[in-house]
Amino acid sequence: MTSLIRIAMWSGPRNISTAMMRSFGARGDCHVVDEPFYAAFLAKTGLVHPMLAETLASQPNDWRDVVQQFDQAPPSGQPIVYEKHMTHHMLSDFGLDWMSLRRNAFLIRDPVRVLASYTQKREDVTLADIGFVQQADIFAREADRLGHAPPVIEGVDVLRDPARTLGKLCAALDIPWTPNMLSWPAGPRATDGVWAPAWYDAVEKSTGFAPPTVETAITLAPHLRRIADEARSHYETLARWKLH
Repeated sequence: MTSLIRIAMWSGPRNISTAMMRSFGARGDCHVVDEPFYAAFLAKTGLVHPMLAETLASQPNDWRDVVQQFDQAPPSGQPIVYEKHMTHHMLSDFGLDWMSLRRNAFLIRDPVRVLASYTQKREDVTLADIGFVQQADIFAREADRLGHAPPVIEGVDVLRDPARTLGKLCAALDIPWTPNMLSWPAGPRATDGVWAPAWYDAVEKSTGFAPPTVETAITLAPHLRRIADEARSHYETLARWKLH
């Protein structure tokens, strides 16, 4: 590979998005970028998240400055850049033209399970916070540009059979598959966002993709159930295009 390949993975929160970032970082030929629009999102919305001051100080606070940074080559010269993006960070006035310079893929999870996990970290939650509407909009934009659906994978499929699912993802992204993606050393990374201590405790202990937990029934409070119901059609729109 002689030219730089940029991959944008679009996910909502409380999926296996950070484990996926670990997986790509373990390839050996890939530099990873952790949620580059997080500070710009917080600066624009005024939302209070864990480690707010540290996050705002660590990244550009204007989305245009984030995009300008995208022009920089990875510091260690790897031929692939993997960008972990949270769909809910992309506010309506944040430009997306830069997407056309990436190979875009989408990581999904059932909204009931997203909400059950999200509320363990942050009790106040809205439909916008979990990114399903934004993910469907970004997916539709990319499908329209390509003339076909971009790659979609589901987190639980990765956990059940990481080699098969990641192999299919790599093929769809036109990059080589490597078994290096299946394991990594425990601990933090210099490429992790400064917010890692608040959110990445489980991933920092991991050394690979853990088998999925037994999917017991989840009972959500009525207000969370309403959010899950509103998110479901957006989730199902993408789920129809999952790689099999």
